[in-house]
Amino acid sequence: MKFVRFKKNNIEKIGIFNYDETRVLDLNEILNKNFLSMIDVVENIDNKDLEVLAKAKIDSKYQGNLVKDIKICSPIKRSIHDIICVGVNYRDHLEETQKNFDKGFDKPKKIVYFSKRAYEIIGPEDSVKSRMDLDKKLDYEVELAVIIGKKGKDIPEKDVEEYIFGYSIFNDFSARELQQSHVQWYRGKSLDTYSAMGPVILHKSALPFPIEVDIKSFVNGELRQSSNTRLFLADIPKIISEISTGITLEAGDIIITGTPAGVGLGFNPPKFLKKGDQVICEIPEIGKLKNIIE
Repeated sequence: MKFVRFKKNNIEKIGIFNYDETRVLDLNEILNKNFLSMIDVVENIDNKDLEVLAKAKIDSKYQGNLVKDIKICSPIKRSIHDIICVGVNYRDHLEETQKNFDKGFDKPKKIVYFSKRAYEIIGPEDSVKSRMDLDKKLDYEVELAVIIGKKGKDIPEKDVEEYIFGYSIFNDFSARELQQSHVQWYRGKSLDTYSAMGPVILHKSALPFPIEVDIKSFVNGELRQSSNTRLFLADIPKIISEISTGITLEAGDIIITGTPAGVGLGFNPPKFLKKGDQVICEIPEIGKLKNIIE
């Protein structure tokens, strides 16, 4: 099941893709409910609703809207809290970080957590409003995003899937000079429009847990990053169990799980983004997230 936030005639709605993903069906029309936002859906949809939606997406009586006639938006416009980020979570990215970013950076003994502010999360086909006046070293990072489905604290690893709603693709655009010039990465990660997510939230029921999916990024058609989430240094059960120990997670929280090798900084010379560049992030089971640098 793929959940979508979309606009038609400038009216925002929540929907699901039909069986062949040529149409988006209005979720509230199918369920005869009034979900106000994707976070409302994440927090309050129940198993009976999911059963109804699963039948509707293969039922020809629900015509919905052709994808070409609507604007697909980021699934969640604003996270309820700052986005929780995991750093250096692929071994190959650790190696390129040591080589090109911080030669004294050792393999972390613990999971690296930091946060990313997103005034508004941009979606597929949206432009990144680059701030080259602040930092010319604009970089990309494809990541798997995990969307929390219900409130939880001190979650055991064996119970983690119960607290997940689904998954999306995230591009953690990064201003590398700002990131390097401060002890913390927060400012270099948090410029407006430097958070992109989409095109959908894939419900957790679509994939076995813990999930193993290919993850790639392309810049102007050139493959830059290619890996699989089975190569995480810390897997999703470990991450969510640990971050929830003593910290309450809520429905709608977004956790991004790290990026593999191949970021612009990792090349010699570096391949930072320029105005006009097109970046595509791909996880086949979820889709493609395309953004243009403006």
